[in-house]
Amino acid sequence: MNKGGVMLKSYKHRLYPSKKQIVKLEATLDTCRHLYNNALGSRKLQAELYRLPIEKQWITVKTQSKALPLVYSQVLQNVLRRVSKSFDNFFRRIKNYELPGYPRIKSYTRYNSFTYPQSTNNAFRIINNKKLRHCLIIQ
Repeated sequence: MNKGGVMLKSYKHRLYPSKKQIVKLEATLDTCRHLYNNALGSRKLQAELYRLPIEKQWITVKTQSKALPLVYSQVLQNVLRRVSKSFDNFFRRIKNYELPGYPRIKSYTRYNSFTYPQSTNNAFRIINNKKLRHCLIIQ
């Protein structure tokens, strides 16, 4: 249950994308991993000096990059929230005298997911059968 007392339900589906969709999903994953690692490095250098939310620091970076505009902005915002959350958890553990683990840079094998908070304008749909054995991505 979340703080509002409302239960949230989520589903995980095994996807069977086409080869073209695999290339696009892997490119999105690679872009998200690079953004995570760059944001982590930037946060490490600048967070103590400026105390700006990390999302505001990366607004101009999206317009200057070639790969970032190809990924939905909500996916990128979620990546930046992951970085913020990892630092918040790190500082919380220090404050509570727990064993803190500094947030790590993610390698290709350690960063393996991204989140679409919502699908708007029919960006994608998952078509599945009743038993959820096979899920196809329709674009």
